[in-house]
Amino acid sequence: MTRAKSGGAVTDAGVGESAPLGATVTGSGVNFSLYSRHATAVELLLFEGAEDARESRVVTLRPETNRTYHYWHVFVPGLRAGQVYAYRVHGEFDAANGVRFDPLKVLLDPYGRAVVVPKGYARGAACAAGDTVATAMRSVVVDSSAYDWEGDRPLRRPASQTIVYEMHVRGFTRHPNSGVAEDRRGTYAGLIEKIAYLQRLGVTAVELMPVFQFDAQDCPGQGLVNYWGYSPVSFFAPHAAYSSRRDPLGPVNEFRDMVKALHRAGIEVILDVVFNHTAEGSETGPTFSFKGLDNPVYYMLEKDKSRYANYSGTGNTLNANNPIVRRMIVDALRYWVEEMHVDGFRFDLASILARDSSGAALPNPPVLWDIESDPVLAGTKLIAEAWDAAGLYQVGSFIGDSWTEWNGKFRDDARSFLRGEPGAARRFADRLIGSPQIYSHKRREAEQSVNFVTCHDGFTLNDLVSYEKKHNEANGEANRDGCDDNRSWNCGVEGPSEDASIERLRERQIKNMLASTMLSLGMPMILMGDEARRTQRGNNNAYCQDNETSWFDWSLVEKNAGLVRFVRLLNERRVLRNFGSEGRVIALEELLRRAEFGWHGTRVNEPEWKDDSRLIVISVESEQERLVFHLIFNAGGESKEVELPTHPGIGAWRRWVDTSLASPRDIFAWSEAEEVPGAAYRVEARTVVALMASVGEGSRGGTGGG
Repeated sequence: MTRAKSGGAVTDAGVGESAPLGATVTGSGVNFSLYSRHATAVELLLFEGAEDARESRVVTLRPETNRTYHYWHVFVPGLRAGQVYAYRVHGEFDAANGVRFDPLKVLLDPYGRAVVVPKGYARGAACAAGDTVATAMRSVVVDSSAYDWEGDRPLRRPASQTIVYEMHVRGFTRHPNSGVAEDRRGTYAGLIEKIAYLQRLGVTAVELMPVFQFDAQDCPGQGLVNYWGYSPVSFFAPHAAYSSRRDPLGPVNEFRDMVKALHRAGIEVILDVVFNHTAEGSETGPTFSFKGLDNPVYYMLEKDKSRYANYSGTGNTLNANNPIVRRMIVDALRYWVEEMHVDGFRFDLASILARDSSGAALPNPPVLWDIESDPVLAGTKLIAEAWDAAGLYQVGSFIGDSWTEWNGKFRDDARSFLRGEPGAARRFADRLIGSPQIYSHKRREAEQSVNFVTCHDGFTLNDLVSYEKKHNEANGEANRDGCDDNRSWNCGVEGPSEDASIERLRERQIKNMLASTMLSLGMPMILMGDEARRTQRGNNNAYCQDNETSWFDWSLVEKNAGLVRFVRLLNERRVLRNFGSEGRVIALEELLRRAEFGWHGTRVNEPEWKDDSRLIVISVESEQERLVFHLIFNAGGESKEVELPTHPGIGAWRRWVDTSLASPRDIFAWSEAEEVPGAAYRVEARTVVALMASVGEGSRGGTGGG
């Protein structure tokens, strides 16, 4: 038996089992299991509470009794959920060969389901030599079965009926004018209070920026913090600071409350997950967990094994195709689906997961196929950011059948065309119909493309039409950080303007981009607050700004009520109720996928594909639904008289959208669309128009096109 010392008393601890990994609650205690191939001894530290400066008990795991293969395990009777614990791991420190054991460092359990952060936590202490027990984060024992889901399950909404709203849990309700009680602002509970707003807006899924426990101190610059959360320390634990509850189990249960409430509202939960690197950073970074457990197993190392490969741009790269790390990633995903009921994942810098331990790109990466083929994850939304920081770009070539991709080319080409760049028309036209030039070789549905114009990384939509250049001085890096290729246009004035004509043009451009996203084939995504013109004052890399630069200013919802209405009605049609003929229910995306397309210019059947063209006209005819759309995108600085298709099978044209018109005439409820007379429609400069008409039997082919 292993002996556990407890305040002078001695308690028997059992040998324990190697599976499952992590801390598992049983009827009489807790089983602990940890992987470390090269450790010589392991100590389990038990704490009375999160703020304890020292451990209350130490359980020593010995290789002759508490090790099976490379798994260290022990059973401690009498422990329950809520127990705070951590590890010390002994072994050789040989940085030249990539081995970094340090028994003075207090380590998190890689499989820990919750993390507590003491008030005295210090990243610097974990970077320096010496004992970190007083300042280190600690893991918490969680009993996953101790929660009443009340019948809740992941929603499994079809991709064709999905509208993604990318959002930050804290930033959504942290602003004092959010209307959320002060002790719940910026929390999972605070988000629950705003679900009615999300319902009214018409989104069907929230994509939450990282909610894995992360290190907020992983940030250069005095007075700044890691706000975005792309700095994980635990892949199983929800971020504790996003909970309004202070007890060790509070974040887990409050996260579940949020998921359950969103599901009741018909809204899916997608997590932005970071499996490409950790907060432990480079060789000068801290030791929280993986470095001190088995550094060469968990990380890619350079040929000089004292240094870390850095394909993530953040100091290290997780060794994702190592069998141990592969298992951890899949186990984490399974946990979030089975025990936390999430509906999908967006994988940050997903192309890193395609690299082997030497950094070479694999044609069939084991970890990606493990995720793709896992039966627990079947039906779960898998979204790849199909590139990494070292130049591997896989948009259109990411592996597998289940993965969808953030379509960065949609973003770039939509921005280029709508600001009037020459030579962008053909590329933008391809993006509108599901990017077949990128994806058709896979014979996949259009929803493989996640279409967006803005996301957390870059300008907000308001700033995209208000700034020519980034303004990141507040980040403390002399404006060197952030992307320089923004393809933005300030409409004539840099930053805020009191010129009414400038403001009208900016709002029109915002509506053009939103309409283009919602009228295109693919899965649309919009950024939190874009519907209300949220601004970051030109900062296109606000990762360190936990302040009003990043928070949702809720006064904008009323100030820009017309734009919010515009987005709501676009969304309403996207996941349509009663869209088709005879009251049939069909989503706009499904209707567009079944339709035939025809390309035009100012005249029917005469598309304008020259490099200087800034006009795209497309007709979309669905014989089954007996509807035809005529979509006009005029990115030029002059109005155009656009001929409308006419033949006996087409009824009167009605205007659904015209972004040049002031609210509420810029978009109509479907049943209230205005009839437009004549054989042509005048499209104002920098305007998107959507017309529709009913189609009689046997009329197919009348709208022409190639």
